[in-house]
Amino acid sequence: MVQGTTSDAGKSTLVAGLARWFARRGCRVAPFKPQNMALNSAVTPEGGEIGRAQALQAMAAGVPLHTDFNPVLLKPATDIGAQVIIHGRVVSTLSARDYHHYKPTAMAAVMDSWARLTAGYDMVLVEGAGSPAEINLRDRDIANMGFAEVADCPVILVADIDKGGVFAHLVGTLELLSPSEQARVKGFVINRFRGDIGLLESGLDWLEARTGKPVLGVLPYLHGLFLDAEDALAAATLDKTATGLRVIAPAFPRISNHTDLDPLRLHPQVDFRWVGPGQSLPPADLIVLPGSKSVRADLDWLRAQGWEAAITRHLRYGGKLVGVCGGFQMLGRELHDAHGLEGAAGVSPGLGWLDLSTRLEPEKRLTTVTGALCLPGGEVPMRGYEIHMGVSEGSALDTPAVRFDDGRCDGALSDDGQVLGSYAHGLFDTPEALAGVLAWAGLHGAQRIDAAARREADLDRLADTLAAHLDVHRLAECFGPAHAARVCDILA
Repeated sequence: MVQGTTSDAGKSTLVAGLARWFARRGCRVAPFKPQNMALNSAVTPEGGEIGRAQALQAMAAGVPLHTDFNPVLLKPATDIGAQVIIHGRVVSTLSARDYHHYKPTAMAAVMDSWARLTAGYDMVLVEGAGSPAEINLRDRDIANMGFAEVADCPVILVADIDKGGVFAHLVGTLELLSPSEQARVKGFVINRFRGDIGLLESGLDWLEARTGKPVLGVLPYLHGLFLDAEDALAAATLDKTATGLRVIAPAFPRISNHTDLDPLRLHPQVDFRWVGPGQSLPPADLIVLPGSKSVRADLDWLRAQGWEAAITRHLRYGGKLVGVCGGFQMLGRELHDAHGLEGAAGVSPGLGWLDLSTRLEPEKRLTTVTGALCLPGGEVPMRGYEIHMGVSEGSALDTPAVRFDDGRCDGALSDDGQVLGSYAHGLFDTPEALAGVLAWAGLHGAQRIDAAARREADLDRLADTLAAHLDVHRLAECFGPAHAARVCDILA
């Protein structure tokens, strides 16, 4: 099990890299995160929902996505409440206090998945959540040491040196664990190091002498690594400039599946910028409204930030506008939440750029899709997935944005060809769809970018980095005496 001293310490990345490293050596690997709290998610082939990080780790391991990889997924709807997803399906929306009482039920689901994975795979690589040293969350913990103790799982502790205070993070975390939990920690990994390693060595020697735990390796800072983010927008992804098409998107407070926009961020001819609260809106050729877990609340936020007037001005001057999932719902005339699924029950006026209205229903649609994106210049292949509770109706749907291979139509394209909306996540993932959208927005003859191929290459780069910077023998010993020799043989 990989646990971290903080959120974003590198847990997801380390598990993904280990999964690719072991898989390349012929080992059948399963990723596992007992409990994940994230608004970026993915759809499994059987129609379940799991955290995006576990989907990435499954890709790294070369195995099909499965709900057992992330049996408990929490999707925050407010600061004190979240949608609770067990084995891929929504079971309830609970406050933080109510979920605390629900944890024994969630733990039973976790251990059911754990039993199936350990029986079906050569190796299971477990990712913790946040920090194991959160004192107020120790009771009934199912995400970190609470799970590790029940499952009798050895732990590697990872810390991010780029943030500073790495020795305090590691020693302090260890000190706040119980004696049995301290014994469970088999070694440390220091992540995102840049500089002269010789200047760090005295600190590593001190750390090992102080804790009695080995440093398994120091991983370098990997610039330009393109891997799906687990949840919130990292500071490094908030801004990226280039010469070419200007694209902006609002960083909603409850933004979900913002990885949809990664191909735009990645493209070298796209000047892409997230626009956060209080920031002025720069001129743009294309505005993208991403997904949201609380559409009406994020629409209120959008208006408060001045986006409604800015979008009107943008369209008046010939700009293009795309809405994905929740962003698509905002483009209609009304949003109805009679059941209070995303907050207080009620109706909100939409932006009114598409003649449709949306009502939220308790049943969530979860499916993978393939088809064609319907642009004014012609249809181009697309693939993606649907995760939504909205049902949209209206005349705008008579001109769909997407035609799925199963015969269904989705979304809408405005009569003037300036506004496009769809429920399909992954709308820009295929090179053809990305090029088509960029051409529609004004960038013709764009460089071909294949986000999936880039992800695969960076997973290999990550695995190569681990192989070069982790001590194989010390890593193998973390798996315990019964498995150390075999693990060492696999990685040799």
